[in-house]
Amino acid sequence: MRLSELTTVAEMLAQIETMKHLYPKMTLEKYEFHLKEMVPHNYKQVAVFDGEVCVGLSGFWTAVKLWTGKYIEIDNFIVHSDYRSKGIGKMMTDYIDTKAKAEGCNAVVLDAFTGNFIAHRFYYNQGFEPRGFHFVKMLNEEGLT
Repeated sequence: MRLSELTTVAEMLAQIETMKHLYPKMTLEKYEFHLKEMVPHNYKQVAVFDGEVCVGLSGFWTAVKLWTGKYIEIDNFIVHSDYRSKGIGKMMTDYIDTKAKAEGCNAVVLDAFTGNFIAHRFYYNQGFEPRGFHFVKMLNEEGLT
């Protein structure tokens, strides 16, 4: 297994099939549109490859908030179903933890859907704990992927 940090829109677009495991309706055009907005705002991805096949992918952002100071936020964490429970997710969270410490971050944060209990167990095992609720007020359901 090989881990790689993706920093360009082109590198990220090449992994659209992995992203479709999370968002099956994602189109290349929509993915490119969003990435062109996100990458200039510190968005990067970490990918794990088995040969040339991407089997794990997670986005992450570095930012600052008043309550945490500098932090990294994990976004869209995906491990291909055929590769789960093989250490791929841990490789990615370990990479992000190391990066966060090297960049002087005070926290690593993420959102997980309330019903995704498998993800909750994984994140607990990686040292994450819930500190609050992420409330959402949807203004345009049609805009979702």
